[in-house]
Amino acid sequence: MIFFGPSGLSAGTLFRRILAASALLASMTFLGGCETSPATGESFFTGGLTKDKEASLGAQEHKKILQQFGGAYADPEISQYVTSLGNLLAKTSETPDQKFTFTVLDSPVVNAFALPGGYVYITRGLMALADDEAELAGVMAHEIGHVTARHASQRYGRATATSILAAGVGILLGSQEAASAAGQVGALALQSYSRDQEFQADLLGVRYLSRAGFEPEGMADFLTKLQADSRLNATIAGNPEAADSFDIMQTHPRTTDRIKRAIDQAGEKRVKDPVVGRQVYLSKIDGLLYGDDPKQGIIQGRKFLHPELRLAFEVPKGFRLVNTANAVGAQHKDGSVIIFDRASKKANGNLQAALTEVTGKVRLENVERITINGMESLTGQARVNRKQGPRDVRLIAMGYDQNTVYRFLFSTPAKATGQQAEGLRRTTYSFRKLSAGEAGKIKPKRIRLHKVRAGDTAAKLAGRFPYEDYQLERFQALNGLGAKQKLKSGQTVKIITQ
Repeated sequence: MIFFGPSGLSAGTLFRRILAASALLASMTFLGGCETSPATGESFFTGGLTKDKEASLGAQEHKKILQQFGGAYADPEISQYVTSLGNLLAKTSETPDQKFTFTVLDSPVVNAFALPGGYVYITRGLMALADDEAELAGVMAHEIGHVTARHASQRYGRATATSILAAGVGILLGSQEAASAAGQVGALALQSYSRDQEFQADLLGVRYLSRAGFEPEGMADFLTKLQADSRLNATIAGNPEAADSFDIMQTHPRTTDRIKRAIDQAGEKRVKDPVVGRQVYLSKIDGLLYGDDPKQGIIQGRKFLHPELRLAFEVPKGFRLVNTANAVGAQHKDGSVIIFDRASKKANGNLQAALTEVTGKVRLENVERITINGMESLTGQARVNRKQGPRDVRLIAMGYDQNTVYRFLFSTPAKATGQQAEGLRRTTYSFRKLSAGEAGKIKPKRIRLHKVRAGDTAAKLAGRFPYEDYQLERFQALNGLGAKQKLKSGQTVKIITQ
């Protein structure tokens, strides 16, 4: 009698596959072995990511991080301040001799993260939101905790193990698709730290804060500000339900209750007269760049202006602009989208090539040449079918000069195309070159300090903010103030000027 296993395999074939899968799974032992975190005492599978390889990997990825986040913030005093604060905290850890590299990224987004090898990043957007030294130290101590616990190595080891297990399943079932699918699921599951790892990082962060003499409650205080700021940004974006996707909460899921639990369980003695350092901290960030950096282009209401590239355009009412490293985007609540970018150098000033880079095999219809403020341009349209329904796409390539082509991509749900058509046409013809004089007048927003005087109110000070909407809410979120909280004479608050 012939025995058949899965999918009708013969016993001999099944046996050979079991042997192959067993050998592959057994190789896990030799790929990296186990190590023990000096911070947590836990043993884990590294997947071959040793401490030396962590340092090498961190250095390699560091360059990519700088490129992706606009580089390091060019302020030597801020950089030195953050590095000295980080080194103080790191010296209190279980690995005081480990080398750390602390970087302030030139990004307005509120973010903080760490890479293997001791690379810790915070953005100037996060520094603007923090209100004192203890809050900033709380963020940095948490990230240092991820490094000392070697959470990146644990995650890498689990990802390696997941891939090997998936491959083993694929061999047993004779299916490369099964192995590939399992590997993809494993990768998706490992994109952010687990709750246990986040709690460990909080425990370690509290430990380092206490040992360095800081108020550990600063960690919870900043999280409260972060959540308020996230809710405001989500509201401004017209999507208040998606608050956690607007800051580091997306990859650092935490609550103030869990941080307070970490403070109780950290086992550290309460610091007598702990450092809060509000005035010291505020003096450091006085003049800090806020929002977009002009060298990366800035948003003024519905206008986008780039003084270095010398260009500007305006989106219709109802669209919210977002500036990223590679493109400018705008979205309407009806699902309409605008994307503005620059064609690659391969296009070499060729308008048709600039459109083909985007469309690929999608055939554009009604292609025609137009002139936009003296610039020769090419436009065409197409209808594409998506799961959510048909969408209309219009592409415009604009010859800024002989070698430079910029593009608009307008994508609208078919049912909204008619309503959006006139506004998007106006956006097309709003694209123009800036004169040297206009470019020179564009100034960045900055954080400035203001000492509250008699008669000052939150609404009055918020009225100075260079924004068209949510002025009061922005002022309250920036200063960690409740909706009904009144200002006190002599109190120092942050305002935004331009």
